Amino acid sequence: MLVALAIVSVALLAALRAAAQGTQSVDELRSRLLAGWVAENRLAEHRAFSEWLPLGVQRGTTREGGIEFAWSEEVIATPNSAFRRVEIRVFPQGDESRSIAHLVGFIVNAPGSSP
Repeated sequence: MLVALAIVSVALLAALRAAAQGTQSVDELRSRLLAGWVAENRLAEHRAFSEWLPLGVQRGTTREGGIEFAWSEEVIATPNSAFRRVEIRVFPQGDESRSIAHLVGFIVNAPGSSP
């Protein structure tokens, strides 16, 4: 009887560990999804407002889905002066050592905008 009880307890511990790992995976996937939305929203806002961004790096934070994210935007010149490349990275708040989302896009200098 004790042997059967020991086997059941080991099996339950293994199941509990597997469930905990599944929960961590879901949290990581949710964070990555929301971080991707942050990056897409940044690029969409620049395009919607026809913003002609200055070259260089900008940093900021934003909240998406109840989670605070840090972001970094690098604006780079392209061979065609009417376009600029925007590289956006999103990080967990307080940990800029690993990006959880990365997006590269281009913005166009709309007619009537100053370069």
